[in-house]
Amino acid sequence: MANYLKGLQEIFDESRISVNETILEQHSRDESYHTPALPDVVVFPENADEVSRILSFANKQHIPAVPFGLGSSLEGHVIPYRGGISIDMSLMNKVLEVREQDFLVKVQPGVTRTQLNKELKKYGLFFSVDPGADATIGGMAATNASGTTSVKYGIMRDQVRDLEVVLADGRIIHTGGLASKSSSGLNLNGLFVGSEGTLGVFTELTLKVYGIPEVTAAGRASFPSVAQAVEAVNGIMMAGIPIARIELVDAQSIVQVNKYMNASFEEKPTLFLEFHGNRAGLDQDVAFAREIVKDLGCSDIQFETDSKVRNELWEARHNLAYSFIHSFPGKKLMVTDVSVPLDELSPAISDTRKKIDSSNIEGAIVGHVGDGNYHVLFMIDLKNPEEVMEAKKLNEEIVEYALSKDGTCTGEHGVGMGKIKYQRREHGNAYDVMHSIKRALDPNCIMNPGKIFEEEAY
Repeated sequence: MANYLKGLQEIFDESRISVNETILEQHSRDESYHTPALPDVVVFPENADEVSRILSFANKQHIPAVPFGLGSSLEGHVIPYRGGISIDMSLMNKVLEVREQDFLVKVQPGVTRTQLNKELKKYGLFFSVDPGADATIGGMAATNASGTTSVKYGIMRDQVRDLEVVLADGRIIHTGGLASKSSSGLNLNGLFVGSEGTLGVFTELTLKVYGIPEVTAAGRASFPSVAQAVEAVNGIMMAGIPIARIELVDAQSIVQVNKYMNASFEEKPTLFLEFHGNRAGLDQDVAFAREIVKDLGCSDIQFETDSKVRNELWEARHNLAYSFIHSFPGKKLMVTDVSVPLDELSPAISDTRKKIDSSNIEGAIVGHVGDGNYHVLFMIDLKNPEEVMEAKKLNEEIVEYALSKDGTCTGEHGVGMGKIKYQRREHGNAYDVMHSIKRALDPNCIMNPGKIFEEEAY
């Protein structure tokens, strides 16, 4: 390490190179349950040229390089298991340009979601992807993040118009442009979004943004069963109602929320809904949705447009994870996610709840049910090997069920290292094509090694 630290100091500002123990520890983990590992050194670039110099040096010396945003990922994406250089993007945090007439914004990767929306609000615009955490835009693109609004606006891959990417050998490329569509060349945006730092480092992103809706209405609807709640989701979507968010929280999770918030929500499967639009159209959408959910056995429904009351209505959904974290001190939150076809969602959630109830693990289920994506939250004691193994077994069973229904091992959190073992099963021969792309762009395998790709890729 001493040799290449000296080499870094020769090509990079020494004041932005750190081997401080606290800094190294901060870059050794993310929000997941995966075991931390220290990088050898952390660097803080300020522009694409500096990233290019770092990667060119690392590539020649065969030194692993791992991009780092805020460390809010959930599958060990930023953990440097082979040591090397952690490239912290926090100094590249500028909103570079807002093109309001084009509904585009150009940002550096260290910009956070709330920072971006604060700037966009001045123009009457907003960025739609909301993964919950105040993640960096670069990290969100790297993992192809989505979240609660994807049912209306799409996932991160749908928002990216262009990326500036530094490749492993130091070359700087652009993957798109400013035009709203193109039939020219291969779709490199789609390739790099979701690549999790294994193909290059993002240094600039051009994104689609949207006009802030005139009116927003939020609703909460309770049902006798998960099946009826999911049927209501299908009914709303088949009716063509342009819903912005539609989330499912199962009954056992509502019980936990009631304890944490000292609330009295009906302890039944519950949908949390949100509609965006103009006043006249939104009133019609809400009335139509109310009819649909009532016909499907909804026992309690309420809608609000006042921002304060609307936020209170969503509070139960947003507090779900905290209700478990605070109820089980000393335990770590382990989160997994899968996606299944919509017609498989109800049996998948029911199967998952049965598996949780027959285990010794406390767990919650919440779903972005408009796109078939659902999450399972486990509370585990990392110092208890048996409990950790049981949670991992549950995770595996949930993933295997999703794959058996032609679903995916992750619809939102990404592969990282936690979902590598399912890649061959899910993608078949296409996984070999992914290996070939990795080797072509990163022949020395320095870019975030050990993520997405099995050892055979190296």
